[in-house]
Amino acid sequence: MATASINGERLWASLMDLARIGATPKGGVRRITLTDTDRQGRDQFVRWAREAQLDVRWDAIGNIFARRPGTDPAAAPVMIGSHLDSQPSGGKFDGAYGVMAGLEVLRTFNERGVSTRAPVEVVSWTNEEGSRFVPVMMGSGVFANVFPLQQALAARDAEGIVAGDALKKIGYSGDAPAPMDKLSVGAYFEAHIEQRPVLEDSRTTIGVVQGALGQRWFDVRFTGQDSHAGPTPMELRKDALIAASRLVLEVNRIAKGYPDNARGTVGSMQVSPNSRNVVPGEVRMTVDLRNAEDSTLSAMADDLQRSARAVAQSCRVELELREVVYFPPCKFAAELVDSVRRAAQALGLSHRDIVSGAAHDAVYVARVAPAAMIFVPCEGGISHNEIENAWPEDLTAGCNVLLQAVLARAGAPA
Repeated sequence: MATASINGERLWASLMDLARIGATPKGGVRRITLTDTDRQGRDQFVRWAREAQLDVRWDAIGNIFARRPGTDPAAAPVMIGSHLDSQPSGGKFDGAYGVMAGLEVLRTFNERGVSTRAPVEVVSWTNEEGSRFVPVMMGSGVFANVFPLQQALAARDAEGIVAGDALKKIGYSGDAPAPMDKLSVGAYFEAHIEQRPVLEDSRTTIGVVQGALGQRWFDVRFTGQDSHAGPTPMELRKDALIAASRLVLEVNRIAKGYPDNARGTVGSMQVSPNSRNVVPGEVRMTVDLRNAEDSTLSAMADDLQRSARAVAQSCRVELELREVVYFPPCKFAAELVDSVRRAAQALGLSHRDIVSGAAHDAVYVARVAPAAMIFVPCEGGISHNEIENAWPEDLTAGCNVLLQAVLARAGAPA
């Protein structure tokens, strides 16, 4: 199998067929987790997996596992995974590529009559995006014991719908245990588009991912006083939006002022009562802090809390600040990272070491099993966007690297 290649045309066709489910006018997809379009995407993956004679099951949080047996039933499986849910205005490749690449690897094994000592599984994780339910990366987080199953099932969306109820409604609340035993995974690989322009800019095909930035997410609420925009003097206002706006600038200052690939983003804001001639009395907003070093990330979080308190006092409004997501920077397993690098070299593909600025399911799986990721370029580094694009030849190259790395880890029959 050293020179074997997956069927790139079939991989592309699978991605395009999947992209028809939840397709948007601008060429993207909208498959929000635990909605009917998510169900349709899951159903399609399950059909394809069963056509490939894989053993399909799903666990209590809705993670779908499609297993090809190995010659040693006792061997821990090598897993390949990602997700099928999308952002509200997402692209065709984020997440979907990793699942379809895993399926294509097993299709290739079938066609070539390849046997492996360890079983190989493709997994589609539930609610990686976190756009509807928090916590983000819900399925892999439950699997890795990062948070309890019942906590995840009890999460509510903006309309008050409970995640467990939504999971049952789409028919993917399974009987298999969640989380799985920590010893149940021999290795985990995840292929993904890069989601930034480094590979494209350097004309590199394969990103050998060393790890991922740590993240701390916060929900912030400023509460002031609604009042009439005309009669209320400027100096007597308790304007929650002024406080929120100042905190946006503070988040930007924090991100620019710290080392180690610091990032800071305010990505969501709800203003109330949101009327043209009313001074805003309440603002809810999110803050996303990221860094490659945990100590620096903690310092950024402390700075945020000090800044938010100072802003609230200056603007004479009340502050509520709650951390909703935290995971430290992640370093992937050196032996798996090396296997990705060796596969790229053997295939004659340009490659470079790289760190992920985004979170992925591999970050949680890495807590309970050796894990690694493979990046391929995406056009302009644009992702979480309907115009997200990747090139067939790069997707094929990444999948071929994945095949070789999985084969090396799954081993020849005993």
